[in-house]
Amino acid sequence: MSDRVLIAGIGNVFLGDDGFGVETVRALAEHPLPDGVEVVDFGVRGVHLAYQLLDGYDTLLLVDATARGGEPGTLYLIEAGGGASTGPSGAEAPPPPSLDGHQMSPDAVLALLDTLCAGTGATPPRRTLVLGCEPAGVEEGIGLSAPVAAAVPEAVRTALDLIHGRLHDDTDRPRTEPTGLAAN
Repeated sequence: MSDRVLIAGIGNVFLGDDGFGVETVRALAEHPLPDGVEVVDFGVRGVHLAYQLLDGYDTLLLVDATARGGEPGTLYLIEAGGGASTGPSGAEAPPPPSLDGHQMSPDAVLALLDTLCAGTGATPPRRTLVLGCEPAGVEEGIGLSAPVAAAVPEAVRTALDLIHGRLHDDTDRPRTEPTGLAAN
């Protein structure tokens, strides 16, 4: 990665493994980062994230709990494509995003960004990636489950590899074994 990069931790620390993104960016912020790379804990403030993206970033890396059916602790690196509001051919456009800041999913944030960019002439990030972790549970409670907590250091390594250009062609594939340990 180069140019301006925003790494955004999102999630609710009061819903167990939904706090994965927040915990990962906290750990990532302890590492030296190149100029132009910002790491921000947005938590549940999705509207703030959409407005910050108007400042102009080349790459957005969203870090969040991402349920895809894998074993808890499995990491995924997903390249978001085609813009947030693009649906299948012939499909109706999705409804405008909700402005309830505490209920905004990454899709809703990106849809709001599309709307804001259209209204302001700003440009959305050229590339949007999601570094997600399969949650064990997102019920009320503070703290990550053991497999998700074990995945945080690997998620930090993955983000650092992306920042420093050491990770290529790995999007949309699991990054860890179910235990949260790096796959070889």
